[in-house]
Amino acid sequence: MNGFGSPKKTREFHNHHFDSSIWNDFEFRNDDIIIATYAKSGTTWVQQIVAQLIFNGAEDLDVAEMSPWLDLRVPPKEVKLPAVASQTHRRFLKTHLPVDALVFSEQAKYIYIGRDGRDVVWSFHNHHSNANDTWYETLNDTPGRVGPPIERPTRDTVQYFREWLEKDGYPMWPFWENIRTWWEIRDQPNVQLIHFEALKRDMPGEIRRIANFLDIEIDESRWDAILTHCSFDYMKAHASKSVPGGGIFWDGGAETFIHRGVNGRWREILPEEDKARYEARALAELGPECSSWLAFGK
Repeated sequence: MNGFGSPKKTREFHNHHFDSSIWNDFEFRNDDIIIATYAKSGTTWVQQIVAQLIFNGAEDLDVAEMSPWLDLRVPPKEVKLPAVASQTHRRFLKTHLPVDALVFSEQAKYIYIGRDGRDVVWSFHNHHSNANDTWYETLNDTPGRVGPPIERPTRDTVQYFREWLEKDGYPMWPFWENIRTWWEIRDQPNVQLIHFEALKRDMPGEIRRIANFLDIEIDESRWDAILTHCSFDYMKAHASKSVPGGGIFWDGGAETFIHRGVNGRWREILPEEDKARYEARALAELGPECSSWLAFGK
């Protein structure tokens, strides 16, 4: 990669969750892996997959500790950066930033996971509805928050979806720019796009594709262990190892964070006019090729 056309950071992104300025001080290594999503798109699943590839199917990895969300503003960068710098394994970090708020390195490899926005919202509603007082205190009351606090959500998932669509990602952060900026750099040689639906259809095939992209040779004697440890049942049973803070931020603990891992729950619930409004917005925001990929993973 010669750097021509390489993405450049053009802005900072701050809110109740984010402090994008941490990337300005982050020192990349030449084998770093960055796992990126809008959120609730399979991030934890892909972190587990990458951990299994790096550590050759090892049991009971503390993936949440190994692979922090770097641009989450808590703990502050003064705490987070030294911790990440001390890691001796191949690093695999998580971001939910759009490309233009991220420092993009030619040294790193970037995996971006997409998922239909309606599935994202259904997962986010579970995540948000089950957040406890500790979650709100951490996001709203710790120093460094920019903008308004995050409020408790309506229990009506359809109303939650409508507000998210009408206000572009409310009460979290903008959706369309996140998808669009990563789609625009999909041809960069150190970027790979994958899709939640594709992982559901063919997890073994997608894991091999990820391994090839990351230049990791799979030990076939450990292949069955890798697949077992990347299964939904295994991750649900070992959720405290995969979920931030071991699940202390959600009622019901880590198992609440790793909820159901299914798509299409909105199909029988969301009114037809809301489905059509989402699809029209996706087409207008993303264009036909990207909106089709986001909907179907093909």
